[in-house]
Amino acid sequence: MRRRPVAPRVLNGLLVAVIGTCFVVQIAVILAGGVDANSGQATETVATGERFRRMFSYFTIQSNVLLLASSATLALRPDRDGPVWRVLRLDAMLGIVITGLVFALVLSPDVELSGLGLWLTIGFHYAAPWIALAGWMMFGPRPRITATTVVRALEWPVAWVVYTFVQGEITGWYPYPFLDVDVVGYPAALRSVGVVLALGVLLALLLAYLDRRLPARPGGSDQGRVPRGQEVRP
Repeated sequence: MRRRPVAPRVLNGLLVAVIGTCFVVQIAVILAGGVDANSGQATETVATGERFRRMFSYFTIQSNVLLLASSATLALRPDRDGPVWRVLRLDAMLGIVITGLVFALVLSPDVELSGLGLWLTIGFHYAAPWIALAGWMMFGPRPRITATTVVRALEWPVAWVVYTFVQGEITGWYPYPFLDVDVVGYPAALRSVGVVLALGVLLALLLAYLDRRLPARPGGSDQGRVPRGQEVRP
């Protein structure tokens, strides 16, 4: 029986611990009406059910949920594979890297946090994205990305965009300022969405390219090799 590598299990276990702790603390803070780490705003004036709906409407939170799920499977089995799992893993990587980039470049100047809120945003927006990317670069697993995987993985970001605008029309609340059509208008909001989706496509193609070029992982295994003719060619 082939031994499973220890290093990827440890790194993915670390991600599970970081993200899991952040979720537990954030849920406790929201229940208490404290500050939401995504917006920097207090939630005490919002009904409890609405607090949680808003929390799980953030792209950041959904990305961290996907990363938590995929990392937990890899902590148990570093050579994990399967068509559904491949989509989950690519969605987790796309979502969390976009989360890190957009927060650092666009959102962070407008979010003022301290105490638990600051630690939570470090976990969700800084630690999780870059630990996950470093882990993927070092340990994969790969190869895992086919053309079908890329297409299926893009369904979730598109669905999130549709949901965001629909619920915004109904409730008047938008998770991010650059998507708030009541403030910036639909043309500006749609341009922002277009930029983020284009970033997602480019990132998916880059990950697919690296998936083929970097050494097979875990343990140098060729398990999960992308079948000939199904490669993604950026």
